[in-house]
Amino acid sequence: MSGNDQSAASGTVEASPPKSVSELPPAAIELATTLFNHARHNNSESLATLSQYLQAGIPPNLTNGSGDTLLMLASYHGHIDIVRMLLEQGADPNVLNDRGQSPIAGAVFKGYDEVVMALWKGGADEKIGQPCAKDAAVMFKKENYLAMFERERNG
Repeated sequence: MSGNDQSAASGTVEASPPKSVSELPPAAIELATTLFNHARHNNSESLATLSQYLQAGIPPNLTNGSGDTLLMLASYHGHIDIVRMLLEQGADPNVLNDRGQSPIAGAVFKGYDEVVMALWKGGADEKIGQPCAKDAAVMFKKENYLAMFERERNG
């Protein structure tokens, strides 16, 4: 018997994954909202909760309705501990939101030195996005970021 025959024989029906947010159950939307709120707040409960959900299988590049990842929100709000944890859990520092913004450009704009360094060391490309992190550093006269972007990543 094939997998489908076995499902039919046992009376179980395999559900297809939702194709849009409107097909998600309310509990899933509520959980996602909670996780995005944790990414915006910097406290031990938020760090622990996000870490537990990621270890349980929540994708590290989960995005909200604006295309913001958990990493984008944590970076924009300057939450270095959450940023480091997300990077360690496999979050991609180069995912752009729906406005074409990158996590590192947001951190440059806000002046969060530790976050910019962690993202850059975590593989963030300072040349992607609109504006890109390098352009943001020029606009806001962040010479320290420009110098860092010119150095070798391993140096």
